Amino acid sequence: VQLVESGGGSVQSGGSLRLSCAASGYTYSTYSIMGWFRQTPGKEREGVASIVGDGSTMYADSVKGRFAISQDNDKNTLYLQMNNLKPEDTAMYYCAAQRRPVSWWARLSRAAFDYWGQGTQVTVSS
Repeated sequence: VQLVESGGGSVQSGGSLRLSCAASGYTYSTYSIMGWFRQTPGKEREGVASIVGDGSTMYADSVKGRFAISQDNDKNTLYLQMNNLKPEDTAMYYCAAQRRPVSWWARLSRAAFDYWGQGTQVTVSS
């Protein structure tokens, strides 16, 4: 499985970005799950959003109402639309995937995902 992120960049507070993650060697199924995580230096990688093959989504409280995760199965691509960005959203964003079913309580847990991309940097200035 190979995951390649793109779409990061620098924006001002209140701006928007859309991240993309191109997946290869990964087959979507009802139980498969993909997600977005982020990490800043010296901090743990945290779950931002996840989406299951059946369309179920989950978001971190800090991004609810501002971020939207989606996937295009035909294009094997995962997206993260980020609106009303804040300086505290500044981080390296990582795409992650897991083939096996993941319990709902673990869908933003780093330990639940086996496959990871290299990350794309998002910087939000005030």
